[in-house]
Amino acid sequence: MKLVPLTDEHAARRDETMAAIQRVQAAGTCPTCHNLVSGEIFPQADARTFYEDDNVSCFLEIYPRNPGHTIVLVKRHLEDVSELPGDDHVYSVIHDTIDALKSVLGAEKVYLVTMCDGPRNHLHFQLIPRLPDDEIRGSRLLVKERMLLTEFAVDVGRLSAAMQASS
Repeated sequence: MKLVPLTDEHAARRDETMAAIQRVQAAGTCPTCHNLVSGEIFPQADARTFYEDDNVSCFLEIYPRNPGHTIVLVKRHLEDVSELPGDDHVYSVIHDTIDALKSVLGAEKVYLVTMCDGPRNHLHFQLIPRLPDDEIRGSRLLVKERMLLTEFAVDVGRLSAAMQASS
């Protein structure tokens, strides 16, 4: 996998995505639920998906903060992590995904960030690997500039195989 700096064109595309999210939210609809039905907001996530079942989808973030930055999407609409039962399958998938990121990418740690803010948003988790050469200074890894993910097909395959091996 390769990360490259965002060009003006890529930044404009990301801004367009954010504007589409805001339009759908302003209409009172959850943008993630809308996308799960239409594929209009995040149209290329399928190519970056390395695990999916009826309840969860795991895919590489297109604008990651670090290599392996992964989104774990809970498919049913929840607006807060407190709505997720403690014994939910999602936690097992998160654990398996962390193991896969450590195994495939050699991550030393994987940070779990729960995301679900704003009106009509959708619970998802972000897993951000810390790699051996990353500087360790508090939240510095979590605020790195976003990059563009390219050349990821091999890593999607390797992560998928690691997830299958853990099942």
